[in-house]
Amino acid sequence: MNELIEKINASFETLKADAELQAEKGNKAAGTRARKASLELEKLLKEFRKASLEASKA
Repeated sequence: MNELIEKINASFETLKADAELQAEKGNKAAGTRARKASLELEKLLKEFRKASLEASKA
């Protein structure tokens, strides 16, 4: 579970950095990377939800 949380944090930092580049400097490539990171983050958060539910049942 800790490894999953680390992946979520890394993905969020990537999303945050690229989103800031897009918003502040109008960097279109950063916007594409941010959207890709958001999809990866979504998958990781769903995985976290499943793991969290399993842990609470144990």
